[in-house]
Amino acid sequence: MAAITASMVAELRAKTDAPMMECKKALTEAEGDMAKAEELLRVKLGTKAGKAASRVTAEGVVTSFVNGTTGAMIEVNCETDFVTKNDSFLALANAAAKLVAEHNPADIAALGELPYSQDGFGPTLEEVRKGLIGKIGENMSFRRFKRAAGAAKIANYLHGTRIGVLVEFEGDETAAKDVAMHVAAMKPVSLTSAEVPAELIEKERSVAAAKAAESGKPADIVTKMVEGSVQKYLKEVSLFNQSFVKNDKQTVEQMLKAAGTTVSAFTLYVVGEGIEKKVDDFAAEVAAQVAAAQGTAA
Repeated sequence: MAAITASMVAELRAKTDAPMMECKKALTEAEGDMAKAEELLRVKLGTKAGKAASRVTAEGVVTSFVNGTTGAMIEVNCETDFVTKNDSFLALANAAAKLVAEHNPADIAALGELPYSQDGFGPTLEEVRKGLIGKIGENMSFRRFKRAAGAAKIANYLHGTRIGVLVEFEGDETAAKDVAMHVAAMKPVSLTSAEVPAELIEKERSVAAAKAAESGKPADIVTKMVEGSVQKYLKEVSLFNQSFVKNDKQTVEQMLKAAGTTVSAFTLYVVGEGIEKKVDDFAAEVAAQVAAAQGTAA
């Protein structure tokens, strides 16, 4: 049996908002498997336990650059929120987005080799990154980027520095910008229900089946309950089926049709999404340093 620590319980509570004892029970049942425990809580407590996706677990910024029908967006990570306000770090992130748009690098490594100088460092973006690590005293990295170029127009939206959206569209620019803002707020996973990744559907089906089975109803009713839950989920996470954030009386698809606008793709970045964030216990760290100092003195 895996040992269930207080830090594990605290982490699961932070992800789900579930009560401490429920978190401990779920972790015990899941034998310490965090993902399985989270799924168990969703079955028991419903959507209240499904808030993990909205929580940011690492620091950094999302920046974008658009020029005509070419646009790019990049996530650049760092260790603390303090550095996200550093002018040199922000200049590096903005420069990286522009380099992606203008040079179309194949990957992060190729991006790092592009010519760039800043703060006395260079001659490549990677050398500037390394130089700023030494200057600022904190690690930083380019995590991911998206480049869009072609016949479609590009709309971008940044919600502060932590959420970024690129939308590829034809038609009205205001409508496209509204869609970008909607995506930032509602976080769809695909354009349509048919494009929702199979693994997400199966996970939702598994949760729905477990919840329905607890109802004690006949098998045929349970089957209908599961299918109903899955269909509801598909509508909730597909952009075109979502209620438009500025007018919940119409879907995004209906809003776009009324505006004579089509959206062919979107990209959503949320800083730190999917990254484990180290949580430091400051009191324990100080106590350890005091103990070490006393040991040295002795």
